Amino acid sequence: MKYLCLVYSNERELHSLPESPKDAECMAYAESIQGSGRMLAAEALESVQTATTVRMRNGKMSITDGPFAETKEQLAGFYLIDAKDLNEALQVAGNIPAARVGCVEVRPVRQLVTEGTQD
Repeated sequence: MKYLCLVYSNERELHSLPESPKDAECMAYAESIQGSGRMLAAEALESVQTATTVRMRNGKMSITDGPFAETKEQLAGFYLIDAKDLNEALQVAGNIPAARVGCVEVRPVRQLVTEGTQD
């Protein structure tokens, strides 16, 4: 089953705390998950200041500079993994280096159902 591990952290603290992971450590962890066959994709994101939020309401698009909502922790990156169950996904997420200074939200990926294939 696919799981998305969303990495959240306070951008001001992410690289400034003593326990903050360095890029090399994050890359090494991603390579170890890749080597295990569980990694489907992983990326770090640019600063939340580069975000643009798009909304469609009544057929009209509105574009806002910045993230979806102001929060203390921002989405910093993600790992898309293939794990046998939630417990395995949680083990992978718990070892993501940035979890030491932020948090990792683990969510199953929902399969979209096309018309005519529902049970």
